[in-house]
This record gives sequence, structure tokens and C-alpha cells, in this order.
Amino acid sequence: ALALQCFVIYQVLLFVFTRLNPIKFVKKFLPVMGFAFSTATSNATIPMSIDTLNKKMGVSKQISSFTIPLGATINMDGTSIMQGVAVIFIAEAYGIHLTPANLATVVVTATLASIGTAGVRLVTLAMVLNSVGLPTEGIALIMGIDRILDMLRTAVNITGDAVCTTIVSHQEKALNREVFNAINCNKLL
Repeated sequence: ALALQCFVIYQVLLFVFTRLNPIKFVKKFLPVMGFAFSTATSNATIPMSIDTLNKKMGVSKQISSFTIPLGATINMDGTSIMQGVAVIFIAEAYGIHLTPANLATVVVTATLASIGTAGVRLVTLAMVLNSVGLPTEGIALIMGIDRILDMLRTAVNITGDAVCTTIVSHQEKALNREVFNAINCNKLL
């Protein structure tokens, strides 16, 4: 689900709204994604994201300096996806059937709980589990692999921030397509 969000949904949105090449975007942004993956923190990637978007993709620094920190604070798509999948996994592990109404509750609760929840993701997962009557003890099933999941979620979150920033920059006519389309970005620096 995280790979689908990162490499399909975000890239389709990028192409639809800007007509930029998603493959080129991913290649240029991959070092930032790798850094986010290794650190598992969106905030640590803020300077690198802003710099990469500006120097390698032609995004206005004025726009990225606002949207990237904002996204690091409130855009937690990866967290929301993980919580939804974790709830379904825990329900299956306990043999509890979730109704369509339960699933809708999970979607809404996970989305709202993931906004601005840096560092307390398992606490918000408990809240999502409670919203559909699942035992919070099920979090123990997730805790052992949460660090790996956190690394993946963070990479998805910052990629979403970068895609949205690129779209906003395009819409504000502050995107330098020559920089984005340049093959060797080092020549531009």
C-alpha cells in the first residue's frame, strides 16, 4: 500500500497536474527518500528536501520553504495507510470481522489521528483500534516491526510533500522546467 501511494498515486498526480516526467522526479528525489528512510524522521529531511527541490527540480525556494515544513507537520499519508493496514491485520489475527461501517470508521479515524502525530504513532494506533472495538493489546503484534514500517512511512510522507510542493510551484508559475529537465544537475550548481 505504501509503495502504491509513493510510486503510483503520487506520480500520477504529479503528471496530471504538471505534465512532468514522474520517473525523472523519482530519480532526482531518491537520495532524499533514502535519507528519510534511514533516519525515519520527516523533520530531518526538511533542508535536504528544500535544497533538492530547488536545485534539481527547479521548484521555487520561496514556495518549498513554506510547503515542506507544513507537509512534515500535517501530511502523514504513510502513517494513515499503515494504521489502516495494521487495524485490518490485528482484526484478522484476533478473528474479528470488520463491517463496512467499521472500515469507514478506521479510514476517518486513521486520517484524523495521523495529522501531526510525529513520534506517537503507536498511541494513535491505539485510538484507531478503540474506535472499532479492537483490543489495544494487538499493538504488540506490530511493535516488533514498527521501526521498519516507520522508515517506509517516512519516505512516503516526504515524497508526498515534495510532489505537492512541485504541483503548487507549477500552479504558481514558479517552476523552472529547464532545471527539472536537465540531465546533469551538477552543471547548474
